[in-house]
Amino acid sequence: MRIVESKFIKSAVKPNDYPASPYADIAFVGKSNVGKSSLINTILNRKAIAKVSRIPGKTRLINFFEIRFKTEEKENGFVNFVDLPGYGYAKVSKTERAVWKKMIRNYFEQRLSLKGVIALVDIRHKTDPKDIVMLKMLRDEDIPFAVVATKSDKVAKSKLPACLKKLSAGLEINNKNIYSFSSLKKTGIEDILNWIDNQIL
Repeated sequence: MRIVESKFIKSAVKPNDYPASPYADIAFVGKSNVGKSSLINTILNRKAIAKVSRIPGKTRLINFFEIRFKTEEKENGFVNFVDLPGYGYAKVSKTERAVWKKMIRNYFEQRLSLKGVIALVDIRHKTDPKDIVMLKMLRDEDIPFAVVATKSDKVAKSKLPACLKKLSAGLEINNKNIYSFSSLKKTGIEDILNWIDNQIL
């Protein structure tokens, strides 16, 4: 899969705000400071289509992007990337965190075009209970997902396999469904795009 063009469609909160689209959705979810916007920008080869902030918790809407791509089979393929609100930011009130959780759950339950979710975790940290809760939500809704371990440039290359194995065990996932990624070194992009392509066949 090679990304050809990308554009922002709209932001939404409730299901009746979601954009009507004939294309499949691939959603991105993770904690507020995990590097979700950086990953989306890197994959799309755009500097700021997804807003990157030094202030965690800034993404408080569901943001939809339309992506045009090419593969060996498709000259003109389309998919929607969906940037979901970051979760788990401690300085946000419990009420607001509950609103975000409901927003994400509504999207999972009601967006029929959703074909898969990329869940981001930080490769440097041990398994976070909030990430376990998110993966349980995806399993409960029977939504295919892959885990992407971001900021892999912060870990010695020789230690990457051990870090991924430890995260896989903590998250109770198959080691084949976790990929390391670095927006700085632009590594892991092909693995992520291949996974996306397989979900929207």
